[in-house]
Amino acid sequence: MSVIRTDKWLLDHYDEPLELCTKLKSQFDEDVSAAEIHRHLAMHGMFHEPLRDGHECIKTLQKRRIWQIVQREAKELQKEWTGPDIPIFIFPADPNNRKLRQEQNGKSGLTFSDKLFLFVSKTNTEKEIRALFTHEYNHVCRLSKYSKKEAEYTLLDTIILEGLAENAVRERLGDQYTAKWTSYYPDALLERICANLIMPNRDVPKSGRKHTQLLYGFGFYPKMAGYCAGYHLVKNYMKEKDVTTQDLLPVKSENIIEKTDEP
Repeated sequence: MSVIRTDKWLLDHYDEPLELCTKLKSQFDEDVSAAEIHRHLAMHGMFHEPLRDGHECIKTLQKRRIWQIVQREAKELQKEWTGPDIPIFIFPADPNNRKLRQEQNGKSGLTFSDKLFLFVSKTNTEKEIRALFTHEYNHVCRLSKYSKKEAEYTLLDTIILEGLAENAVRERLGDQYTAKWTSYYPDALLERICANLIMPNRDVPKSGRKHTQLLYGFGFYPKMAGYCAGYHLVKNYMKEKDVTTQDLLPVKSENIIEKTDEP
């Protein structure tokens, strides 16, 4: 599994994010333009305007050996989880995204079944980078080992996908490196969220508007409701069954909620 040396691209094109995305066209369908790729990546945290002090930013990331850290983690986790061999792309995160800074400490990721993107800031620590990669690569492994096609995912499948990934972070690095949203709600409230919001809507398809609303907690729903519920359900199942996130990679989503599903 290889970490693409995007630092070399960035030194030449930190002020031309669209040009960077032209180099990614071979990773996507032929009819997808560089502009479309850039819009999609920017929606998930990649910088979308020329980087101010971009050369210094890239040199700092190089000095901190971000590409080597991720390469080491990739090798270790691919072996541990018997995961797919995919290319990994690292780019600076959007420094002007206040929500990204406040809620995710200036880092983000985006996973496809056949590639993975990390968006990082020069202030992120090594363990933060490891946590981010652990979460995203766990997605890749779940997508490859779970028999259901991603296009057929329901709300339940998505929250279990997210719950598995963040429990993998907890398992490897400890609670202090899990995402802020894992501690938004006490267990009693999480039980009510699961029972009253998630379970009645668990079959909502990925393409449905309500899927997004419940997953992120848009509108009148609790913030990050689906993510928090998924983390809670997977964590409880792991404790109850004494299993690891690796054990759960191929397990059906319905099996992981069997206890919650009881009348």
